[in-house]
Amino acid sequence: MLTAKQHELIRFIQEKLEETGISPSFEEMKEALDLKSKSGVHRLISALEERGFIRRLPNRARALEIIKLPENSVTGTVRAPASPAQPAANDSVVAAHAAKPVAPEPANDIIEVPLHGRIAAGAPIEAIEGQSSMPVPAALLGPGDHYALEVSGDSMIEAGIFDGDFALVKRTETARDGEIVVALVDNEEATLKYLRKEGTMVRLDPANGSYEPQVYEAGRVQVQGKLAGLLRRYH
Repeated sequence: MLTAKQHELIRFIQEKLEETGISPSFEEMKEALDLKSKSGVHRLISALEERGFIRRLPNRARALEIIKLPENSVTGTVRAPASPAQPAANDSVVAAHAAKPVAPEPANDIIEVPLHGRIAAGAPIEAIEGQSSMPVPAALLGPGDHYALEVSGDSMIEAGIFDGDFALVKRTETARDGEIVVALVDNEEATLKYLRKEGTMVRLDPANGSYEPQVYEAGRVQVQGKLAGLLRRYH
């Protein structure tokens, strides 16, 4: 079951593909759906992708493919062009997707994600909930809700995560053994570590031989997300 906005968005994407062969930009989708920000568009696209209605083409920020349409969804049609050898019959139409689409051009759609302060890649420090946000290229994010944290410390350098990097985190309360997660300890302190489960205990492993693993009772540790990507600034 799709929401009204999800129906509206998939119809708009289909119409744009039929009209131009290129999926609409995030700005076009935001304006068409009368949304306040591109992050709202991102959430709708992620929901449609998770439900199997659309697919993002790899390595292209502006490339969406419609896999299926909701029931009772009416798509626009275009008139079939007449051929010199065989004129088109009166009032004949063909679905636009029957024509070979033009290859989409890459675009740099940007999404504003919440920036929730700093997180330790060392001893746990408080994860600060802030009201600021930071722009992130849409191509870096997959389906789901995301936020960003600034990394403090060097305990994850062997995993390529350095002090001052910005961790892009997918919100989730579950993670598989061995994934890099944001772990909240005792509802007070958060840290970025590899997650290891050992019976009733949880071990948070660093990626730096100078640091020791942190071991807690499972009830003391809450997963708040898992690492989805990194941004780094060079000065």
